[in-house]
Amino acid sequence: MQVLAKPSKRLSHRIQRLKAHLQQENPLLVDVVGQFQMLDKVGYRMGLLDTDESFANRISWWPLISVLGTFSAGKSTFINGYLGAVLQKTGNQAVDDKFTVMTYSADDEVRVLPGLSLDADPRFPFYQISEEIEKVSAGEGSKIDSYLQLKTCHSDRLKGKILIDSPGFDADAQRNATLRITDHIIDLSDLVLVFFDARHPEPGAMEDTLQHLVSRTLERSDANKFVFILNQIDTTAREDNLEDVVAAWQKAVVQAGMTAGTFYCLFNDEAAVPIEDPNVAQRYKKRRDTDAQELSRRMEEVGVERSYRIIGALENLTNKLEQNWVPQLRSLLGQWRRRVLITDAVVFGLLALLVLGVGFTTDIFQTISSQPAWIALSLLAVVVLAVLAVHYLIRKWWAKLTLRKLKKIAAEPGILSAFIKNVRFRHSLFRPRPVGWGGGARRRLEKVREAADDFVQALNDRFTDPSGKAMSLNQAVSESAVVTESEREEPAIEKQA
Repeated sequence: MQVLAKPSKRLSHRIQRLKAHLQQENPLLVDVVGQFQMLDKVGYRMGLLDTDESFANRISWWPLISVLGTFSAGKSTFINGYLGAVLQKTGNQAVDDKFTVMTYSADDEVRVLPGLSLDADPRFPFYQISEEIEKVSAGEGSKIDSYLQLKTCHSDRLKGKILIDSPGFDADAQRNATLRITDHIIDLSDLVLVFFDARHPEPGAMEDTLQHLVSRTLERSDANKFVFILNQIDTTAREDNLEDVVAAWQKAVVQAGMTAGTFYCLFNDEAAVPIEDPNVAQRYKKRRDTDAQELSRRMEEVGVERSYRIIGALENLTNKLEQNWVPQLRSLLGQWRRRVLITDAVVFGLLALLVLGVGFTTDIFQTISSQPAWIALSLLAVVVLAVLAVHYLIRKWWAKLTLRKLKKIAAEPGILSAFIKNVRFRHSLFRPRPVGWGGGARRRLEKVREAADDFVQALNDRFTDPSGKAMSLNQAVSESAVVTESEREEPAIEKQA
């Protein structure tokens, strides 16, 4: 019977700290962490996780907004205006080539901390990202400070959320490590702001960038978290063709494969060019103010979206494990098994022909048959051991070739480790299913799905009231005051009696 692997002490301590934090902020999510730990048990048995890993560490438990976009699209100007502080450098050229994580601090002074502060702290979204960078760009994982930095800011708008600014995006020139980080923050974010520059109304020239930023969202279940911002629209005022520019960008985004997402139009008064026609200026400002207000509302609501996003991630991960990873692992093991058996048949067939040829051309068979039985049995045992040794060498050889191919196509790390576990010496070639997968694992996953549905209902009860029976907060306070007042009067009545 297989021994169930347990999380390491360091991981257990980290999960306990996460639960303690969530207990203060959002107690419902404490139970969600418990369901992630239920998935971890399946992951440990199947080899999808090491004992110092948890599925809970693959998501951000803090509300997270990421800001992506092309060079000179006005991302930094927008962030500074939103925070009410000059936190990011601005300019028409690339002024910052790092991903910047911005978080609240009670200290008025802005502090800039190195990338190590993010890579080594599980509370932030880039925990252990150096390992992911190393997988796609050998040697780059140790240069984490070249990719990331942490900035603190005393802005109330950062309370309870994390903001991430990315370097200007150019898919042609971007290194694999930068693309990997970009994909990582898109996966973790509750809201993704994608900035485009209205001063360059030729979206066709940015096809590669659009393909990377947009096209992959077609496969996503959370595509509605993408918000597209056409910034610096004041530059279109002279021709008064804002609608044409917006339509061109919307068409480009749709052609790249993105049918969801919202388009907003913005410009900054301090950086804007003067708009001479007062009617045009009024119309542009009205559009800007309406969109800015709606965008601000979306950004302030990420706390609510965060809770739904985490529960959605729990259910998606459960489905991905059963519907993607297990079938993929079965397929890999099936291919490996067929190749091993075919190679066995060829190798041992040739060896058998060789032995028969030697036997018919010499008297070796007669010599062996004339020997004592124990010699024949010993010889047979040697032959069996040799056959097994050759068989396991063939198993190992095909396993290495399969792993090499998987690494080239950047397969899911868990699939790699699970495959390695299944091809170990002690597991039979004819095992009907992957190690750790069976009725017990299916039942665990079904319980996690049921729990996810319950969590969604609990969240809905907080924010909705379909029956109309729940009283408003003011009504509840008012009725509570009436009851309290009546309770105070009762002793006085009893005294008079």
